[in-house]
Amino acid sequence: VVGLIILAVFAFAAVFAPWITSFDPSALSVRDRLTPPNATWWLGTDEFGRDVFTRLVYAGRVSLLVGAGVAFLSSIIGIVLGLLGGFFRRLDGIVSRVIDAMMAFPDILLAISLVAALGGSVANVIIALSIVYAPRIARIVRASTLVIRELTYVEAARALGVSTWRIMLNHLLRNMVSPIIVQATFVFAYAMLAEAGLSFLGVGVDPETPTWGTMINAGRQYIGDAGWMIMSPGLSITACVLALQIVGDGLRDALDPRISKEL
Repeated sequence: VVGLIILAVFAFAAVFAPWITSFDPSALSVRDRLTPPNATWWLGTDEFGRDVFTRLVYAGRVSLLVGAGVAFLSSIIGIVLGLLGGFFRRLDGIVSRVIDAMMAFPDILLAISLVAALGGSVANVIIALSIVYAPRIARIVRASTLVIRELTYVEAARALGVSTWRIMLNHLLRNMVSPIIVQATFVFAYAMLAEAGLSFLGVGVDPETPTWGTMINAGRQYIGDAGWMIMSPGLSITACVLALQIVGDGLRDALDPRISKEL
């Protein structure tokens, strides 16, 4: 519940950003540059005199959008690969080798390579990170499929002449919803961290678009004189990622029949 509340606060701020702050996230005010937090500038200003609070709120839109988009798209890719590899024995070897090959690369290096090839934009970052994190979900789906396809009710469905795709959707996928949802929350958190890392390195979204990663990258040059520039986006990333981890752990306990029964 605590994790959901934290996420709800960030999501509310991102959606209603124009009504929460009256400043333009890109408006320059050179005479107010590097102003400490005060009654006007709640979190101070950056090196160009832009309101840090305003940029923080608008940056949450990008970070949450990337995280949600990657969690959704990587789940779709992972479910397709996992079901095909786990149900069809002839495809299992190919799918397994593809998953192993993709997971052999460090996540951030593979993401940098894909973004460099696709180009820097929010959509391309989502696509690149979805490809990076899809194998995590594919492995879970494949392992569950290998177990469930041998159960009695699946054999009975085959004997009754139920189509293969209906068995995969109604008998297999419906029994994997819990682990997929839990893993998707973790992918959400990983994607937010990866997006911040890519933006920090300058290979993510357009540098003109406010993101928590670009704010940290800009603030590191003034960390000694204007620590507020790097503090607020850093704490925002930390709070969101921890909240998602807490939600994932809570969902895992709530959706696991054995653990929920003990609780």
